Amino acid sequence: MGVRATHVFRWDLDKTYLRTEFDTVKDLLKSAMEKASDKRAYPGAGALLRSLRQTAMHRICIVSGSPSQMRTVLTAKLALDGIEFDEFVLKNNLHNLMRFRFRALRSQVPFKLAALLESRSGIVGDARETLFGDDSEADGVIYSLYADILAGKVEQDDLHRALKAARAYPDQIDRIMALAELTGGSCDCVQRILIHLDKRSPTARFSHFGARLVPIYNYLQAALVLYADQLIDAKQVLFVVGEMLDSTEFELDSLANSMQDLVRRGRLSHALAAQLALELQSAAQGAASPERAEEIERAAWTFAARIKELGGAAPLEWPSRNPDLDYVALIDAEYSRKRAEHR
Repeated sequence: MGVRATHVFRWDLDKTYLRTEFDTVKDLLKSAMEKASDKRAYPGAGALLRSLRQTAMHRICIVSGSPSQMRTVLTAKLALDGIEFDEFVLKNNLHNLMRFRFRALRSQVPFKLAALLESRSGIVGDARETLFGDDSEADGVIYSLYADILAGKVEQDDLHRALKAARAYPDQIDRIMALAELTGGSCDCVQRILIHLDKRSPTARFSHFGARLVPIYNYLQAALVLYADQLIDAKQVLFVVGEMLDSTEFELDSLANSMQDLVRRGRLSHALAAQLALELQSAAQGAASPERAEEIERAAWTFAARIKELGGAAPLEWPSRNPDLDYVALIDAEYSRKRAEHR
């Protein structure tokens, strides 16, 4: 029997939710040895995930390339952060090692795409989806390919060529092709793809993906995009702001700059940004304490000032239709970029 949901949120972990380094063998060993209490989430990510969970029919699914042997410590970390989830898929790298499948250890396209499609096959109806990833791997390509398969925009021959370009093993190709046949064309249900710029990649690197994919520098920007998509409200945006300020890594001015950046890039409209500022002022009236009310009002006025600074400048415009993407070329470009980074 399938699962019903009003909206599905799919999250990566490393470099998306958790600060994780795995560029060297030393980094990998350090990450594997860390206890749950040693691991650190990006400020605001936990508050956003908890906010998403407040709606009963929201489904939280985690798909990560971390080895399945780390399930215990990762589950413990999520529990420490108060994060509840419905599904948690990790990569069985021990199985890959025992079968001498060395390409599968680092290749994320076949693993994540299969996991996403299999998870979707268990969803009843046309629930919309929002996907969270990062710029250290090929998440933008994987998520867009997944979205276009569901929308019926990827022919079987094109998918087969893309999987060959991704160095997938024959059995992985067979499995993904079968899952794509099962789920393909079911619905144009991926509403948004959010890519956390852990490596501080230029946003222009993702412009060819169209309006569906939004690069974000931090989780206030993620919260603002979800606010614009009517998935969270102003009070839930405040939860994210509060956690980020409490982390001491952010100040109110820097958060206001992040909001302004999102408006300037055409990812949040002037009107919605102004509406949020007004709703924050209203939220201050119901604050639990005078100190909290003052903090909320200060945030509202700071955000409003940043919007005013933009003046009448027209934001970037994005086509309403998602572009047709050449996934073979995109995957080849990802591999070339990774090789260049390793050199």
